Amino acid sequence: MKQIYKDSLYGLLTALLLSAFIYIEDFDLTNTLINTAIALGGITALLAIPKRSVLIAGFGVGLFWFYWIGYSFEYQGVGWMSPVVTVGFGVVYLVLFAPMAFTANPFMRAGYFLLLSFIEPFGWNWFKPELLFLDTPFGIYKYQFAVILFVLAVFVFLHKQHNRYKYLTLFGLVFALHLSYPPHKELPLKIKLVTTHVPQELKWKSTNVIPTVEMIFSQIAKAQIEGYDIVVLPESVFPLYLNKQKKLLKKLQEISHHITIITGSLLYEDNKAYNVTYLFHKGEIKVAKKMVLVPFGEYIPLPKFVQNWVNETFFNGESDFEHATHPTDFEIYGVKIRNAICYEATTQKLFEGDVDFMVAISNNAWFAPSIEPTLQRLLMRLYAKKYGVTIYHSANYKGSGIIR
Repeated sequence: MKQIYKDSLYGLLTALLLSAFIYIEDFDLTNTLINTAIALGGITALLAIPKRSVLIAGFGVGLFWFYWIGYSFEYQGVGWMSPVVTVGFGVVYLVLFAPMAFTANPFMRAGYFLLLSFIEPFGWNWFKPELLFLDTPFGIYKYQFAVILFVLAVFVFLHKQHNRYKYLTLFGLVFALHLSYPPHKELPLKIKLVTTHVPQELKWKSTNVIPTVEMIFSQIAKAQIEGYDIVVLPESVFPLYLNKQKKLLKKLQEISHHITIITGSLLYEDNKAYNVTYLFHKGEIKVAKKMVLVPFGEYIPLPKFVQNWVNETFFNGESDFEHATHPTDFEIYGVKIRNAICYEATTQKLFEGDVDFMVAISNNAWFAPSIEPTLQRLLMRLYAKKYGVTIYHSANYKGSGIIR
């Protein structure tokens, strides 16, 4: 019994080390030295802990990274699912970590953990262990992550052999250092990133539509008075099918002769619903449909016969959103800007091709209050850093800002 307690404690400590950087960032306490220590300590612990501890570590990582996902079910009318989903994510990552529990060999564990960084269960890609090194002197590319894993595996192996030269192996970490990333460019335009604070429980109520629309036009007018070229509003800030609202469209078109408007809303055409971004520029309208949907949030990544049952049972029969087949680039004042809607801005696909600038819009009120906006921002920073993209992010609840 005492050994089980110790193994559980080791696993919990490992999960905390592998997750602490998110909470440190959330409290605005990020420090290069501290982040480096916990990152290296967390991975070293994972390679060294007893087999049984690995399962606890996996379960803990699932909880500490993704406890907030169940919050959204409260707004689907199935709030009882929230704790089930939270525990479910713990179980999913327990299973994903489980192969490492079959071996005490640090090299085998390191190899599998590297493989795990490529695995996206049901299309969910927010578990990126490279994030551990985002605010450290080490690189965030896969080959650098592999170097770190190998060096730490050698260290753990020699430690178990009681080799007194084990610390010398840590000099190998120098090959994972990265001091130069692609340069970031700055838009030659003045952009206003609007943060709204509309609670999710009120967002789609009919009684809240008029106050929301009034707030939106107030924010646009304020940005215009302040001399901005572009105003960016969050995802689905207009809680309606904007293409069906002719008066609103006409008013936004008129204003766009004075200030460019980028805003989130919905689109309904050909009996299909889309999550979209609307661009109003010089009286013209362009619509960007979301390409990468959120698994189990905007579509069910299961066979069709199962999709229908899941939709009826857990999502009040609401059908999935449709999606675009390619990303959309806006051209504003001669500058090309990639559009991304929430989850998209944390996926590889949206950064492919010739991308210098990105406008991202989100509605993070689904998960308030939680670390979700912080984890989202860390992921966007990861891709921005790798590809030299400057991201202009507008969000409802938290997360707005320029990400370089």
